[in-house]
Amino acid sequence: MSRGFTSQMARNIFYGGTAFFVLLFAVLIFDTEQRIPARSKSGDITPAVVRGKHIWETRNCIGCHTLLGEGAYFAPELGNVYTRRGPDFIKAWMKAQPTQAPGRRQMPQFHLTDAQLDDMVEFLKWTNGVDTEKWPPNIEG
Repeated sequence: MSRGFTSQMARNIFYGGTAFFVLLFAVLIFDTEQRIPARSKSGDITPAVVRGKHIWETRNCIGCHTLLGEGAYFAPELGNVYTRRGPDFIKAWMKAQPTQAPGRRQMPQFHLTDAQLDDMVEFLKWTNGVDTEKWPPNIEG
């Protein structure tokens, strides 16, 4: 009875534990994959949202701003800017850059057309609708 721990027992524990955790990992992946479409609002992606994302990427907005917590922390979080400021403010703000206000960081002027501004607003509206589980933690980003 006091033979101790045999190598066969150790092997069985290893294989059994490995199988258990691989199965658990697969279940968690499946559960996550089922939840992503509802949380990401991927059904709400329109051609305007795609064009807005293209503008976001080609102008390197993420080099200064964060979006849903990802990016640089030089300028404000824009994941909830649509709720905070609204579409008219976003367009007016982008048209007015750079403001040359003393002591303030300057955003470059990208010379976007009205259609491009509308697309950017649509992209920011879509990101505002993504279920981020209350990120950012405050309304001001």
